[in-house]
Amino acid sequence: MVHPVAEANDRSPFGNLTAEEFYTRHKVSNDSSSFINPRGLRIFTQWWIPLPETSPVIGTICVVHGFTGESSWLILLTAVHLAKAGFAVCAMDHQGHGFSDGLAAHIPDIVPVVDDCISFFGSFRDRFPPSIPSFLYSESLGGAIALLIHLRGPDLSRRWDGVVLNGAMCGISAKFKPPWPLEHLLWIAAAVIPTWRVVPTRGSIPEVSFKVDWKRRLALASPRRTVAPPRAATALELLRICRELQGQFEKITLPLLIVHGGEDVVCDPACVEELHRRAASEEKTLKIYPGMWHQLVGEPDENVELVFGDIVDWLRTRSERAATAAAAAATAAATGT
Repeated sequence: MVHPVAEANDRSPFGNLTAEEFYTRHKVSNDSSSFINPRGLRIFTQWWIPLPETSPVIGTICVVHGFTGESSWLILLTAVHLAKAGFAVCAMDHQGHGFSDGLAAHIPDIVPVVDDCISFFGSFRDRFPPSIPSFLYSESLGGAIALLIHLRGPDLSRRWDGVVLNGAMCGISAKFKPPWPLEHLLWIAAAVIPTWRVVPTRGSIPEVSFKVDWKRRLALASPRRTVAPPRAATALELLRICRELQGQFEKITLPLLIVHGGEDVVCDPACVEELHRRAASEEKTLKIYPGMWHQLVGEPDENVELVFGDIVDWLRTRSERAATAAAAAATAAATGT
């Protein structure tokens, strides 16, 4: 099953098709909505469902995008890829991202963002029978958010059956952090002018994330994407999130699939290796792909097919296992055994 990024071009994720033509071609439906969060911000949400005549829904997947990302550009191609594999997929734009309200790319506190995800993801999962499994798929900062959702524990009515961490932000690479001593003086800028884009990094995120040139141009072509440096309070919060997660790796218990580029200079591969080593999860798989960069969808086609083939295989295997267990439980209940 070929990832739909192969049909994109450097101007549009839909290539030369309209959005409607694209979804018809891939036999998935797409719809969207929004909700007002407790802070009065309108948060944009959308979902992709395989058409009934093509595949029954074998599970739900809630997608968590990364910093400066959005649900309506590159990551929607992965959402469609997962929907074609039989999953009902949803995503939302974090505050200040995509079509959601908020100051552009500004997340001075991750807790409200996690709250928004929990609220929407819970309502989406409730549309489907509780017997089908539920997964989180995340990229970059989204990986940190996904783990924070899991660490909330009983806030959601149904447990997660696993999480895919793609280029997860468990630690920011020293090759990308602000040069010394700016990193250590960041708290001053965050306290004085929290929204000031004062934080230099060693290269722009797209420049060091996408190996294939036209895919980098596609990422930058989104009219809602910012390429400006992170705001002071946001940069400080991203560093804090990494420290918080690193102190709680042993509390992570859900099944993990960790995929990461071996040459990722944004999110440090060593940190996901430590997560894999320390997590209490009984089932955990780590795949570090030599030579690949931060955005694995931004690799050459053969690399994209390798990575996302591994992801779909892992999700399908766990879904089939959950279906078998549910059938066995239903038989036992019916027979009284």
